[in-house]
Amino acid sequence: MKIKKTIALVLSLALAATAFIGCGNTTKDSASESQTQETQTSGKKVFTFGDTTFNAENEEPTIDAHDAYCGWPCIRYGIGETLFKFDDNMQLEPWIAESYENVDELTWKITIKDGVTFSNGKAVDAAAVKACIEDLVAVHERAAGDLSIDTIEAEGQTLTIKTQTPKPTLINYLCDPYGCIIDVDAGNEGGIVVGTGPYVATELVTDDHISLVKNEKYWNGTVKVDEITVLTISDGDTLALALQNGDIDAAYGMAYASYPIFENDAYTFSSTATSRAFYCQMNYKSDIIKDDAVRKALAMGIDKESFVNTLLNGYGYVGAGAFPETFTFGGQNVKTDSYDPEGAKLVLEDAGWVDTDGDGIREKNGKTLTIRWISYPSRQELPLLAESAQATLKDIGFDIQLNVTADHGQIVSDPEQWDVYAAAFVTCGIGDPMYFFTTHCLDDSSKNRGGYHNDNLQALGDKMNETFDADARGDIAIEMQQQILDDNAFIFCSFLKMSMISKSNVTGLVAHPSDYYELTADLDIN
Repeated sequence: MKIKKTIALVLSLALAATAFIGCGNTTKDSASESQTQETQTSGKKVFTFGDTTFNAENEEPTIDAHDAYCGWPCIRYGIGETLFKFDDNMQLEPWIAESYENVDELTWKITIKDGVTFSNGKAVDAAAVKACIEDLVAVHERAAGDLSIDTIEAEGQTLTIKTQTPKPTLINYLCDPYGCIIDVDAGNEGGIVVGTGPYVATELVTDDHISLVKNEKYWNGTVKVDEITVLTISDGDTLALALQNGDIDAAYGMAYASYPIFENDAYTFSSTATSRAFYCQMNYKSDIIKDDAVRKALAMGIDKESFVNTLLNGYGYVGAGAFPETFTFGGQNVKTDSYDPEGAKLVLEDAGWVDTDGDGIREKNGKTLTIRWISYPSRQELPLLAESAQATLKDIGFDIQLNVTADHGQIVSDPEQWDVYAAAFVTCGIGDPMYFFTTHCLDDSSKNRGGYHNDNLQALGDKMNETFDADARGDIAIEMQQQILDDNAFIFCSFLKMSMISKSNVTGLVAHPSDYYELTADLDIN
């Protein structure tokens, strides 16, 4: 089994771990060694964090929140903070802002807290926030579409935003990582921005590391750790070895297969359910995917239970709809095909897909049932999903051609090069269901990579955009989920149980359901 092979690989390479750390990237070595020496000589608290996801592959080459998905490391590593944030139940609570008022359908009045400063000492007033948001919507296409801002006025600590259309989720969208309030006047040299969080970035090398120091002017409590290095370690086995050897203090993105190594008193797990879905997106510009029977058979041919229980060691939840059952509008409200290989075979046969030459792969009108499956490796679960799907779908008569590569973005941008795209995405990252639909499913969605369209879904999207009542929005979200499931436009395989693993002397490193807030002022080494 893949799991056993992976564990064996980890164990067999354990002796080589020191050599790896010693002979690997020079910058990482230098950072680790210098921190160790400094800790010994100065008594400073120094923390090293390994993360598989901080890289250009995930559209995170820097921490400039106004670029692609770079807001994620900005907020995760405690550099940037948003006006509001989510509590443990994904409900809004004040952060940089003190309160908000929805004056009318188009007008929102936000009061900024007194006493908040950027890490360079500059006060955060409404004018600074206005400048930040205006820069954001000028350069960030997704944010501009989400926020739909008409005008912004600033007076003292009061910010007044008028939107072009009713925007019930404006405050939620401002909690997206791109909404980190940064000092745009300070610039973004080398992708480093000035935020309000407990840590200040001092050095950044894409796909390698970022160096942080304590924000001596932090407005919201005492920062306990003096220096932090976040290392980009995209290979899960390498990440495990680094934590085993003590070269890092904690890790995010560890492969589930490596978890047993750390299930002892020397380490601490912090885990929580999230809405990060592992899903398959169909390319409607592909002739073979346009066949309704092919999409339905794909949906019936993926063994979600086995993927979660065996390959993920139970560290996940089987998916039905776009949202986990922790939300009132979650997958418990929709119907979808369960794993049914015999049923999938009948669906294909009825549609004319039969194995005419006895090689196990079906054909129709001279074309083989070949699916080009694109995914990427930095999310350790996606290669496992690809291999699992390839095995179960082969038994049904599919020829699944896997391409799990860091170049997935470039490949998927060309609709001629793929049929199914398997990815991971936080579907309810703003605490509201519209987030997933606006990013993936509607005609103007930036991640509607396969050109999916449904008239009813479009109409429901328009209806949700005009609906302020949260319960009514939930009902619409259920209808929208059912529509995309009926079309088999997406297959939701599982949701992630997010975990961070740290040495037992590390405290304050707590997994959050949003998957956003990782390094906070509470982080400490004892």
